[in-house]
This record gives sequence, structure tokens and C-alpha cells, in this order.
Amino acid sequence: MTLTILSIFVIVYLGMILGGLPFLQLDRTGVALLGAIALISLDAISLQDAVAAVHLPTIILLFSFMVISAQMRLGGFYSWATRGLANLPLSPARLLGVLILMAGALSAVFSNDIVCLAVAPVLVQACLQRRLDPVPFLLGLACAANIGSAATLIGNPQNILIGQTLKLAFGDYLATAALPVLLGLLACWGIIAWQTQGRWQHGQADEATVQVADTDETPPDLWQTGKGLAIAAVLMALFLFSPLPQEHVALTGAGLLLMSRKLHSTRMLGLVDWEVLVLFAGLFVVNHALQSTGLPAEAVRWLAAHGFQLGEPWTLFGTTFVLSNTISNVPAVMLLLPLAAHPQSGSMMALVSTLAGNLLIVGSIANILVVDAAARHGVHIDWRRHARVGVPVTLCSLLICALLFAIRM
Repeated sequence: MTLTILSIFVIVYLGMILGGLPFLQLDRTGVALLGAIALISLDAISLQDAVAAVHLPTIILLFSFMVISAQMRLGGFYSWATRGLANLPLSPARLLGVLILMAGALSAVFSNDIVCLAVAPVLVQACLQRRLDPVPFLLGLACAANIGSAATLIGNPQNILIGQTLKLAFGDYLATAALPVLLGLLACWGIIAWQTQGRWQHGQADEATVQVADTDETPPDLWQTGKGLAIAAVLMALFLFSPLPQEHVALTGAGLLLMSRKLHSTRMLGLVDWEVLVLFAGLFVVNHALQSTGLPAEAVRWLAAHGFQLGEPWTLFGTTFVLSNTISNVPAVMLLLPLAAHPQSGSMMALVSTLAGNLLIVGSIANILVVDAAARHGVHIDWRRHARVGVPVTLCSLLICALLFAIRM
């Protein structure tokens, strides 16, 4: 049975690398789910053990903040904020700086994927109306959303997983991550502004393109937006100052938002990223099955005997970066969490796995969402154009992170 479990694990993580499996219409979520189904069907893991393997607090916290983000989107907050930003009487470079700060701040509290999904179409329209090239601003949005989401333990799925599994204190992590995130956002602005100097204008903003973009914008609803912001503010305060379990208070907040007289629950739940939740559940089962064989522990001991200490912070730093850009950051974190024994390991993994997502387009869902939104509005961003920004932003932000951790340790 050990060989069966190992084979399924290898196939699943090959799917994580490739984004699917050859000859099958499966994405990463489908591969993870199919792997869990195969393990249960072949009796490699019992149904009870499979259910127990799914870390419910992580799933609940993810779901809750997806509901809160959906409330903000349906309330038109993201469209209103983007439109207001675009109307500021600022130079293009300063406008980019404000956009990066806004995207980073929003992504630290709300899902960075939903922020990008909601902001990108409105941003394209606003840039074309001001006859600005949308590409630098879209790249700034994607990079800032990734960097900003690293600031808190609720900014993205992998941070939620790390925080819940390792029981990290919300305030302690925020204190650790705040400076590298702020410096990373500053570096992101500097790199894009330097690369774009003198080439901000876009001379092909025709009226037809702008009219198509109008259909993406959600009208602002102050009451619905206010409710979402109030719930988010209360949750942040409770996370910082209350001993109450985070998943309990977050689920309560999501439940309050679902009790709406105007926004139907179908619309709210339709914006929940169920695929991410299924991906988590499938990978929890697959990783638990492998752990039960004892093979990972043996592999770690063998590597240690040959001078490669995976549990050491700097080895974990490099391994997290490499795996996050090969198998994606969530599967990478799931694999490496059992090795996070050092007091700084959890914070380091959260920052590195998130910042690494800027390297290539496929490094994070936020990048893909921005590129797809741009393409729907006639703005083309290929992997080379993204890499011109993504590679230096990633390396610079990781260098900042490494220097600060070196000082702390």
C-alpha cells in the first residue's frame, strides 16, 4: 500500500507542477481531488481518516473571508475605490504609487485574488480614459496585491494555512511582516516607475474600448460596503486583541453578512472560490496519506545525514522559494509545514511563499487574473513583459526579507 500512496502522491504533485495532467481536462484542483478520491477508493486511507485530515479551521477561515470579500465586491467598493484613485490629479508615477499602496492594503485584509479580479477591469478603463498605458499599472496591481497579502495571516490562502497550523499570533506576525512588506511595495513602485519613465502615455484609447469596459463595473452601494468594512474592522480588532478562535469569529462575521435583505446568498456564495477550498481539502488528504507511510520522515533524516538540514531557516527559505515556483505556493507550504520547527520558520514561509509569486505569471492566481482581465480589454501582457517587472520585484523583495530575518536571528 505504501507504493500505491507514493505513486498517487507523485502523480498529484506532478499535476501541481504542470497545472494539470496530460490527456485529461483537469486543473490543479481536479488533480488534488482525484488523488484524494483514488486514495479513499483504493482503501489507502479510510474515509474517517480522510475527513480528519482536512484542517477544518483553515477551511472555515478561508471561506469566511471569501464571503467578506464577496460582500465588498457586490457593494461596489473596489470599483468605487479604483475610480476615485484614477480621478486624482496626480502625475502617472505618483498615481502608480497610490495604486500600489491601495492594492497592498486591500490585499492584506481581503483576498488578493478578488481584489485583482474586481480592480483590474476598472483600472484598464480608467487608464485608457486618461490616455495612460495600462500595462505598468496592471503589473503594479498584481505585484502589490501579492506583496500586500503577505502582511497578515489572512491575506492569502497559504498564510491562513500557516497561521492556523502553527498557531501563530496575528499581531506578532503583523509586526514581523509589516516592514518587509512596506519596503517591498516601495521597491515595486521604484522598479516599475524606473522602467516606465517617459513612456506613460497611451495613444490608442478609443471610445469603443472604453464602452466595453463599462460593463465590468459594479455600482457603489454605501450601505453594503459599510457593512463589509465594519465586519472586517471588527474581525481585525478581535484577531489583534481577543483570545477568541479566529475561525469562530470570522465565520460569525460571514454569517452576519449572509443575512442580507438585498444581496441574495446565491450571489454571495457564487463569488466564493470553491475550487480553492476543494484544492485544500484534496491536498490535506494526499499529504496526510503520505505522512502516514513514514517516508517523509525518512527522507528528512537521509538528507540531514548528507548535510542538507531542511528544517534550518535558510534552507527552508530557499526550498520554499523553489517549490513555490514549481508546484505552486499552497502545495509547497503543505509539504514544508512539518519542517517548520524554528521560531521564525512560520513567518519566513508565509513571506517567502507569497513574495515568490511575483516571479512569473503562473506564480500566483492574482497574476493570471490581471493578465486575463487585461486581455479581455485588448491589453496584451505576455510572460516576457511580466518577467521584466516580476523578476526584479521578486528578487528585491526577497532580498529585503532575507536581510531583515538575518537581523532578527
